[in-house]
Amino acid sequence: MIETISGDCLTCLDNIDYGKFDLTFLDPPFNQGKEYRNHKDNLPESVYWEWMKDVCRKILELSSDGAALYFLQREKNTGEVLRIIKETGWTLQNLVIWKKNTSAIPGMYRFGKHYQIIAFATKGSRPRVFHWLRIDPPLPNAYRFQRKDGVYLTDVWDDIRELTSGYFAGDEALRAENGERIHKQQSPIHLLLRILLSSTNPGDLVLDPFAGTGTTSVVAQQLQRRSVGIEIDEENVIAKKERIEDFRKSDDILRYADYYAYTPEIENIWGQQPKRSKLYQGRSQLHLSCTGS
Repeated sequence: MIETISGDCLTCLDNIDYGKFDLTFLDPPFNQGKEYRNHKDNLPESVYWEWMKDVCRKILELSSDGAALYFLQREKNTGEVLRIIKETGWTLQNLVIWKKNTSAIPGMYRFGKHYQIIAFATKGSRPRVFHWLRIDPPLPNAYRFQRKDGVYLTDVWDDIRELTSGYFAGDEALRAENGERIHKQQSPIHLLLRILLSSTNPGDLVLDPFAGTGTTSVVAQQLQRRSVGIEIDEENVIAKKERIEDFRKSDDILRYADYYAYTPEIENIWGQQPKRSKLYQGRSQLHLSCTGS
C-alpha cells in the first residue's frame, strides 16, 4: 500500500484515518529562506517552531504505542528539536549525527558545518521495534585485521552520502527534462532504508508528512511496509507518482543488501524479496486530496 495525499501537513493529519502509524520520518523545510513553490521558508522563528510543535504533537496522537519518530534537522536547531520532543510527549532515544560525505560548509568565525542531526524518539519509554543493525563498512586505515562479521551501528552515521545539489548527486537524484533537479533536498534511499530497517517490521505503517518526491514510500514498498505520504507541492506529487510507476535501478535497495548481511534475522527484518517486476503490485492509491488543502 502506497498512499499519497496532496495538501497541507496539519490539515491532512487532522483528516486522515489509516490506523496507528508505527514510524514517522519527519524532514520538514528548515526555515532557512529556500525557494519553495508552496511554502514560505522564512517564517518568524517562534511561528516556525510552534508549527513543528503542533506537527509532533499530532503525530504522537496518531502513532501506536512504542512508535518511532525520526526528526531530521540542521545542527544549529538541536536545542529546539530536543525541547519540542520533550514538550510534546516523545521520549528521546538517540541523537544521531548524520555526517556528510561532501565538503563542509565554510564559516568565517566558526568551524565548518559537516553534519545534520536526526532525533530518534519513541512514543513511550521503549520502542515497540528496534533492530540493532550490523553493517559492513570499509575497513578504516588504522585497523590491523579484517572483520569477520561487521560492526554494530552507532549513533554516528558517516557512511551515507547526501544528494547535495552543489555536488555530484549521481543517478539517484530526480531530474527534469532540462537536467535540473526536481527536489533540491531529496533524501537518499540508503538513509530511509537504514531508518526503516532499524525501527519497523514488514507490514508496519509508515508516515512521511513532508513526503517530497517519495523516497520514504519507495523504500517502504520494497521492504513490505505500508506508507502514507503528505505533500503540498503538486509537482512533487507528480514526480513521486512517476517514480513509483516507472521503477528506477537507482531506487533499488537490493544494492545495499550485503551491507546489512551480518544483522541477526536480517531476512525477516528485510521482508520477503519479490521479483523486481512485482515490486509495486498491490493496492496503490497514488494521489488523494485532503479537505482544506
